[in-house]
Amino acid sequence: MGVGVAASDRVEWGFTSSAYGLAVLDQSQHLHQADDKSPRHLESVLRMLALSCQRDQRDLFEPLNLVVGPGECIELLGPNGSGKSTLLRTLAGLHSQYRGEYHSVAAVYQGHRLGLDELLSPLENLAWFAGLQDQRLDRDHALAALARLGLLAEAHTACYRLSAGQQRRAAIARWLLAEHPLWLLDEPFNALDVQSRVLLNEILYEHCQAGGAVVCATHLQLQVDGKVTLELEPVAEVLV
Repeated sequence: MGVGVAASDRVEWGFTSSAYGLAVLDQSQHLHQADDKSPRHLESVLRMLALSCQRDQRDLFEPLNLVVGPGECIELLGPNGSGKSTLLRTLAGLHSQYRGEYHSVAAVYQGHRLGLDELLSPLENLAWFAGLQDQRLDRDHALAALARLGLLAEAHTACYRLSAGQQRRAAIARWLLAEHPLWLLDEPFNALDVQSRVLLNEILYEHCQAGGAVVCATHLQLQVDGKVTLELEPVAEVLV
């Protein structure tokens, strides 16, 4: 078993739910940081030390050694089954079968599932999400995020009435409000049209420019200046 956030020193989680496909976690005590708590003054945002995820006691990919600093965008590539989703779930604290170590700052994880209550509106979902973190929703901030994502007119519409792309954009609004430095994203472009994909690339770039960091598993190449591509190398199966 590797070392991520050990049970003895696990810090408080704002919210985590593999069923909903999202998690918000605070692991900031596991990285040294300067007195200034802004993302740009973090020494590193994520560290992986000989990290290899496992399934059924079998390594999925060759061990990773990687330090992600503020402002970096990691494009995570690899064939189906190479372990991209498993790696992100591990970094989010949702998968415990791995070897090696990882350490990260506070992070938002977005899995394949959007984590929306479809009976609630986008604005109500944002309020629910804030409440799960023991926070009160800043309504003006929330409406500005929805407007940025082209959802202001749908702010009070139940999510089940929205298209798949609109629901995806409603989920993205949560990242903008979470204000956590690290975004762990699993195929975030799914169901988005061309215009929305351009917007999402802009959002990822702006997050990194502000000192945040992104690790994004995707089958579509990111259009983010300065991105670093990390391709997982599957472990060759040994025939016996």
